[in-house]
Amino acid sequence: MKQPQFQDHFSGIANQYALFRPRYPSSLFEYLASLVSGHDLAWDCATGNGQAAVALAQSFNQVIATDAIADQIANAESYPRVQYRVATAEKSDLDSGSIDLITVAQALHWFDRPVFYAEARRVLKPNGILAAWSYAKMELDEPQIQILLDNFYFNTIGPYWPPERKLVEEGYRTLEFPFEEIEPPAFTIEAAMTVEEIMGYMRTWSATQRYQKEHGKDPVPDLTLEIEKVWDDIELPVTVEWSLALRVGRAD
Repeated sequence: MKQPQFQDHFSGIANQYALFRPRYPSSLFEYLASLVSGHDLAWDCATGNGQAAVALAQSFNQVIATDAIADQIANAESYPRVQYRVATAEKSDLDSGSIDLITVAQALHWFDRPVFYAEARRVLKPNGILAAWSYAKMELDEPQIQILLDNFYFNTIGPYWPPERKLVEEGYRTLEFPFEEIEPPAFTIEAAMTVEEIMGYMRTWSATQRYQKEHGKDPVPDLTLEIEKVWDDIELPVTVEWSLALRVGRAD
């Protein structure tokens, strides 16, 4: 079977990705570290801006953080115990049986999963852990803004989401996961964001990028104008939340 071609949705916006993507809760990484007996080496696969890798480095002696997009690696957050490399998820070039924990943040839906799962089994130590998570639509505590954001998400750029987005919308529950599964606790991302930060975050979406390429126009400014009509009555910043969908499994 021919391996699917790697799809690059994020080159050219790596700096925005690093600035505007939400930060994962520290409790998530504390939980994952508690699942493994060894804390020598973790692999953060498809590291993006490196935020998960840096968080892992609080609990592991070394973290190897890889991404297939060199632009992402160039913009990733530096940290003494984190080593960044350009590599695909399916071919990590890591030593067999060397990894205590593998993390995949908001990226498993892009992978050639059967090949990646085989690679994960190869590099994990016995009883090592693979954890993959995603988050979908953001939720605000301001109904007027939520309505506008939902309309943008589902209608304005809705037709431009790639097919893989369906897996995210389903909370990864329909995604095959051939490991001894562990039921995790619930985790939520929470952030206080200004309108500028929310708009910056929405520009990092693959659907927003596809809309802009096809229409030659950034769809975000029109949304910003709509939000600013109701924003004056709302104390800034607003609270934004994302529910994490987490799959955790142990290698046989």
